Amino acid sequence: MVTKAITATTVGINAYKIEAEVDVINSLPSMSIVGLPDSAVNEAKERVHSAIKNSGFTFPTGKVVVNLAPADIKKEGTNFDLPIAIGILKEQGLNIPDDLNTAFLGELSLDGSLRHINGVLSLVCGLKEHGITTVFVPDSNAKEAALVQGIKVYGAGHLRDIVAHFEDIPIKETVVDINKYLQDAISEDYVYDFKDVKGQQKAKRALEIAAAGGHNVLMSGSPGSGKTMMAKCMASILPPLELQEALELTKIYSISGLLSPNEPLMTKRPFRAVHHTASPNGVIGGGQNPKPGEITLAHRGVLFLDEMIEFPRQVLEVLRQPLEDSEVVISRSKISVKYPCNFILLGAMNPCPCGYLGDKEKQCTCTDVQVQRYKSRLSGPLLDRIDLIINVPRLTTEELVNANSEAEPSIEIRKRVVAARKIQAKRYENDGILTNSDLTSELIKKYCKLDEQTKQILKLAVQKYQLSGRRYHRVLKISRTIADLACSVDIKAEHLTQALQYRD
Repeated sequence: MVTKAITATTVGINAYKIEAEVDVINSLPSMSIVGLPDSAVNEAKERVHSAIKNSGFTFPTGKVVVNLAPADIKKEGTNFDLPIAIGILKEQGLNIPDDLNTAFLGELSLDGSLRHINGVLSLVCGLKEHGITTVFVPDSNAKEAALVQGIKVYGAGHLRDIVAHFEDIPIKETVVDINKYLQDAISEDYVYDFKDVKGQQKAKRALEIAAAGGHNVLMSGSPGSGKTMMAKCMASILPPLELQEALELTKIYSISGLLSPNEPLMTKRPFRAVHHTASPNGVIGGGQNPKPGEITLAHRGVLFLDEMIEFPRQVLEVLRQPLEDSEVVISRSKISVKYPCNFILLGAMNPCPCGYLGDKEKQCTCTDVQVQRYKSRLSGPLLDRIDLIINVPRLTTEELVNANSEAEPSIEIRKRVVAARKIQAKRYENDGILTNSDLTSELIKKYCKLDEQTKQILKLAVQKYQLSGRRYHRVLKISRTIADLACSVDIKAEHLTQALQYRD
């Protein structure tokens, strides 16, 4: 008799339902697993055998054959241990119902206890789409799995607990309040706050616009002008995550193994600071079975490239397509995986090799050829995808010593950012986008209408600055964000002229 236990596997952040079929053949004792398993799945033979024996159950004396169907999907990871063990115990006649609406996920220790696994949220979401109503997971994954509404989640610490559940000692269902996690995140404090940044009003305003509309920013200035500190402060003005955004982000971090068992839901927008020694695969993702890179880990948040011009050109150029499409497709010989990567690119750089080109206090020692060679590391197509490019001059001695002790705090800036995001959410509720940076050409025509005076200003700007089609649309998107920050329904001339200033 063949028994079945339902489980799932992930490809990217998508999950597929898998049936673990178990059959015991009257032959010499052995165990084999088929169905395109990787080495981690094949090693389940030893873990399952020891776990069943050490839990006080009897392991079959014949040949055990396990088929993970469908067989054309690559099986990776350790979450197949539990369903294989359940299938074997069913074959042995234990009182476990043959219920195809119940799924099992978990890695087994040799003593039968259940270990934490990655990607549970994606797995449970996929199982729910396939009609699964109940799922058993390790107790350390229970809160994460319970984030999926409409499915019963039971967290178990040991294989014996699951067997006992079907006999006479039921496991308590795990239930979590998602909204409570999101509410708690709103009141969190940040280490870096704009109140500690003296001066630099233009740069602060640019970062406020970027946070409000999801626009990319590049800051150029002398060493010590405050670029890195302001970049770190940007995390404190980002709006809170919406529920759908939080769940999407949690899937990514769960698959990557970066989700804490004590914090099952991502409640803060990510701020990923990447070192300039990072490889292209580290930035966009990769591997034999492609895993998310930094751009995907920065989804719905900020990717910060300090000393951006020091990054290898190959690393910078791979950002072009993700910045345009908000997703990245990683192709390998046997698999192609798509990951979301809708992030704000925040870069900081010096204006020249010595760092003091245009500085009022210190003389630049670079030649024109050195400056030109230095700046040419950033290609035109990449710069064309950056919305706001601003100069961050070093504060003068007078500004540094006599500036007010505290500037406008981040909490006040964040209020304006949140208000602008709410305006955008309401405006685009039927368009499938969240921010002004996501506007398509058709939506720009619909939502970025200009009066005659503003059109003339834009026409002159296109002629003077030789704006490309992409740059023309980006100016309109920035103008729309500035208008939203001013709570203006229409884009006015002052909004457009301010948008044109952020292109030094």
